[in-house]
Amino acid sequence: MDDTRPGLREWAATSRSGAISVRTTEQGLPLGISIEAAELRRDPQGLAAEVLRLCKQAANRAGMARRAELAAAGVPADMLALTGLPTAEDVASQEFVEEQEYETEPDSWLREV
Repeated sequence: MDDTRPGLREWAATSRSGAISVRTTEQGLPLGISIEAAELRRDPQGLAAEVLRLCKQAANRAGMARRAELAAAGVPADMLALTGLPTAEDVASQEFVEEQEYETEPDSWLREV
């Protein structure tokens, strides 16, 4: 999290390889995207899916932090449940599933001869 601008909270997420990173608003709208040159050779749809996944990841983490802030302010658990904000368990589970689904490692180290 980075609070560099008054009133605007930024959230970040980075691919496992570190080659792609995004900065987003709390809602997951991108404020900045960083992509290493080698990643630009990827399939455009795959690259776009990875950027979108990272934006969603940042938004989920922001929602989790917002939920924690509300809980610390004394909002009852039943009211927190109504907000739809993710729990830490929800975020961890979602990130694990997405990491398995959007693997950035090559399918094979073998190359066609």
